Amino acid sequence: MPPQPSSPGSGVYDTTLCVEGLRDALAAHGIKLPSLRVDLPSFAAASQASAGLVALGNCNTATARKLTAALSWGDGRVPSPPPLDLDLLAVPEAVPGLRRTVRRYLGAPCSGVQLCVTELVSNVIRHVGVGTLVRVRVARMDGDGIRVEVSDPAGRALPVSLPATPDDETGRGLTLLDAVTVRWGVEQGAVGKTVWCELAEAE
Repeated sequence: MPPQPSSPGSGVYDTTLCVEGLRDALAAHGIKLPSLRVDLPSFAAASQASAGLVALGNCNTATARKLTAALSWGDGRVPSPPPLDLDLLAVPEAVPGLRRTVRRYLGAPCSGVQLCVTELVSNVIRHVGVGTLVRVRVARMDGDGIRVEVSDPAGRALPVSLPATPDDETGRGLTLLDAVTVRWGVEQGAVGKTVWCELAEAE
């Protein structure tokens, strides 16, 4: 663990705080730069001439502050990160990895979102075909909302909610979407369709 700066008034302390703010602002955009993982106190103390440098392309502290401000809203919130877009083959083996990727992207427990991507991709597997190329998009909306989209090339194979008996092993996917989402729907394009759903928050 890197040593902590000794005093709040030191240049090393100021540089470290600045880098922490910059790291947090970039992380909100899904940006992780290896150069921000260096031991900043040691880096700054290594040479008197380097004391004011931030390990980001020899960016100085003033520039780091400007970057942080540019990535932050006026009320202290940071803009939502760019959407997660994944192109993959709809096969059962891909689902566990997809769930893990969504969890890493959101950076928090997200069982509802994971359930949605699982059900939407599983619907493609069952009703369109194993191995169908799909695009999965997960994006934060204004506030705490999450939007999930799964697009496939079968524009005519529309999802239909069917009643399921207690003994049925399938047929509950859309019922589950109704239970965990605020709304969901289907958008048909010139080629293919997109099934989408929106959740109030990640969990």
